[in-house]
Amino acid sequence: MTGTIAVIMIFSIPIIAILTDHFHKQSKVKQKMLEDELKLEQLKHENFVIETEKMKLELQHMNKNDKNTPHIL
Repeated sequence: MTGTIAVIMIFSIPIIAILTDHFHKQSKVKQKMLEDELKLEQLKHENFVIETEKMKLELQHMNKNDKNTPHIL
């Protein structure tokens, strides 16, 4: 019985080390994935702001052209 417990204790140390290393690597991968998602969301937001500004300028241009064009009723 004592031999079995000793064997289990001896083999449990490397197994725990392997599991700890695995979870550490897994958390690094998740961190990298979250950083990439954050960069993507920042790019999406920047793109939205640029497109909104472009549409605003186009609308101002259309309104300016519309005021310069005489209307025939």
